[in-house]
Amino acid sequence: MRKGKVSETVIRRLPKYYRYLIELDDRGEDRISSQELSELTGFTASQIRQDLNNFGGFGQQGYGYKVAVLKAELENILGIPTIYKTILIGAGRLGTVICNYKGFLDSGFEIVAMFDRDERVIGSTVGNQVVRSVDELEQFMKDHEEVEVAILTVPKEGAQAIADRLVEAGIRGIWNFAPEDLEAPEGVIVENIRLTDSLLTLSYYLTERDR
Repeated sequence: MRKGKVSETVIRRLPKYYRYLIELDDRGEDRISSQELSELTGFTASQIRQDLNNFGGFGQQGYGYKVAVLKAELENILGIPTIYKTILIGAGRLGTVICNYKGFLDSGFEIVAMFDRDERVIGSTVGNQVVRSVDELEQFMKDHEEVEVAILTVPKEGAQAIADRLVEAGIRGIWNFAPEDLEAPEGVIVENIRLTDSLLTLSYYLTERDR
């Protein structure tokens, strides 16, 4: 059982635990200790136990964790059994890569439509999606009320306007790659992805290494 509100820091560690548990389960490993999981993930054994205790613990002292059981528990916590119908706005290079990425469905996100404003790409096919005009967005959402998530791979200019249209149309979550921190009302989750932030973090550590 979840103990109160879980910090974002803890939540962001869970996918890494899950990724290693998939590998362990695929290898047929039966159980793993927090210390062994620590050696794989780079987090301390104490931190791992504290993180998992936010959701009930799932382990036994002196025995560790059943790999298959812990993997299944994390799937439930992360919502992986749920398939979220997803649309993608922006059929440029990044949007094309994301649309063709097969790991999305494994993570519970099914891209069901792709939109763009460029007449040169509207009507073309990306993956198994025919690119639609962004002018069709509201009507599509009206016809497909099951769509809950949108991915934005659009330029900074106009990103907030697109987000506002998505919210008005009923989107519950936005995965945003536009270089703009989007605003959304309470109840709509926005995950802003900053590729340059990650590169600058790498630059920092490279600089520190050479000092």
